[in-house]
Amino acid sequence: MRLHEYQAREILQGCDTHLPRSITIFKTEEAEGAFLRLAPYQYAAGTGQPRVILKAQILAGGRGKAGGIKIVHSPAEAKDSTRSLLGSRLVTPQTTPEGEEVKAVLFQEVVPVEREVYLAFVIDRQGACPMLVGCLEGGVEIEELARKSPEKVLKEPWDSLFGLLPFQARRMACFLGLSGPRLTEATNLILNLSRVFTEKDLTLLEVNPLAITPEGSLSILDVKANFDDNAFFRHPEMAAIRPKPEESLESLASSFGLSYVGLEGDIGCLVNGAGLAMATNDIIRVCGGRPANFLDVGGDASTERVTKAFGLLLRDPRLRAVFVNIFGGITRCDTIAQAILSALGGLKGTRLRIPMIVRMEGTNALEARKMLEGSGFSFLFSREMKESTLMATEAAKTKQ
Repeated sequence: MRLHEYQAREILQGCDTHLPRSITIFKTEEAEGAFLRLAPYQYAAGTGQPRVILKAQILAGGRGKAGGIKIVHSPAEAKDSTRSLLGSRLVTPQTTPEGEEVKAVLFQEVVPVEREVYLAFVIDRQGACPMLVGCLEGGVEIEELARKSPEKVLKEPWDSLFGLLPFQARRMACFLGLSGPRLTEATNLILNLSRVFTEKDLTLLEVNPLAITPEGSLSILDVKANFDDNAFFRHPEMAAIRPKPEESLESLASSFGLSYVGLEGDIGCLVNGAGLAMATNDIIRVCGGRPANFLDVGGDASTERVTKAFGLLLRDPRLRAVFVNIFGGITRCDTIAQAILSALGGLKGTRLRIPMIVRMEGTNALEARKMLEGSGFSFLFSREMKESTLMATEAAKTKQ
């Protein structure tokens, strides 16, 4: 589960993690009050003019280039900027072309910066252990920098049983160019963050940037966190901020007992079996398309389960095509076909005009195709994996 920045900040509160003062608002009417509460701490150098930074809250990076981060100098300016952000859709390299709606704005004090660095705690899947990552440059696209200048990045794996050790935290602080009191402060900060990462069952805790101020202190200017959904039973406080079903297709799918992961593409996929689902997503990419989701209805899916899955799939407003890829074994193909027709029967409008490409092989595949052909809905059929994938990709590119 991805967290908004303000939610990630709440996790770090009280952990001695050097967070600037901030206030999160959800209504334009709250903007002036939030500004006035932070303004006493903020003055532009030499001008005596208060200033506060406004940050649109979306689950994607690149907000600054998309106009989602603003500095304001008065209550009126804060209100106007908040009004322009709330309800708008920000489009960044990490969102879909339709962008993501802004439902909250974080007001944060402006911190003087001498230098910025990068810190992150991630799961190293290949090494099967947590890893600390540091970079000499903060506020940058870390993936691109790691490719061009790998010497600026240090990776420090650690044992999940013993936790990050003090010498590892000091080694990272030294790599980041810190010394003296800053070295001690950074070491303690890194150790505190590693404990939060472990105790809160996070899969990502990214500080970008970590600012070093002219006075020599450290300040977390931005933080991103992802929570492991499998740990909800240990963290009721995290379950409380879980997106409501109507706000998240993943949450709604979970309530149906379905395996669904939203992706960034426009080809909706309905597949039975996790292996086939992953292969379907891969071949769509190979053929030049973009899968909109991973959706596995299971190898023994019932009609009711598939009906819910197909209805869930069509809720995604980004879809330009649907690819149904089924290998009928325990679940018969005619069961899938009946469920698809049942789901379509309850829909109206533009969702019914999305091209639907169907590949079904296995038990009762011929009967299933006859059911769909005689339904009155427009389906395109193919028995070949690559051919059907190319049909879906082409349909998504030509659909207006």
